[in-house]
Amino acid sequence: MREKPFAAATERNGEPILDVIRHELRSCKSVLEIGSGTGQHAVAFAGELDHLTWQTSDLAENHEGICAWLDAAALPNVLRPLPLNVLTAVLPQAYFDAVFSANTAHIMSFAAVEKMFALATRVLRDDGVFCLYGPFRQNGECSTPSNAAFDQSLRDRDATMGIRNLEDLDQLGCIGDLHRSRLYAMPANNLLAVWEKRRTGTES
Repeated sequence: MREKPFAAATERNGEPILDVIRHELRSCKSVLEIGSGTGQHAVAFAGELDHLTWQTSDLAENHEGICAWLDAAALPNVLRPLPLNVLTAVLPQAYFDAVFSANTAHIMSFAAVEKMFALATRVLRDDGVFCLYGPFRQNGECSTPSNAAFDQSLRDRDATMGIRNLEDLDQLGCIGDLHRSRLYAMPANNLLAVWEKRRTGTES
């Protein structure tokens, strides 16, 4: 059996995220995970949410690790990863009830974040939800000194990375009729933001 990659942070944040998405995805049947990483979230969440078909995705170089987790779990409702780069991805329109992504926006360029929101808009059915987990700025400010230090470390490593301003993401969402409806405070100074796909003029 192939060795499974392991991310301690993914293990720690799994239960708090699950508590939220269990509620948010209760009426959904299918979800696209953008950036499945090690595959730990996919296995943990699909195992608990057996009403969902969980579609993993990531860059091709991460597929072996994701598949190691999928093979070990042998869950019928989690699918092999799609090769997905948000900058170039073309997926069927209105195909998923939900999109989920964790700890991706701050390690992408802002251009890639724009593409991720456009992709979520395209693949979501009307009334679908986009759940995005990670650290965010609000009103241009990091919530804690530790997040500010983390943001600076990202920018020192790559000037295109950094913790994103939540209001900027809301603007990206509005371009595609994604409207932020809920925001959950999470452990370790993170947030989980939920945007709903609603046509302009539709009441929530």
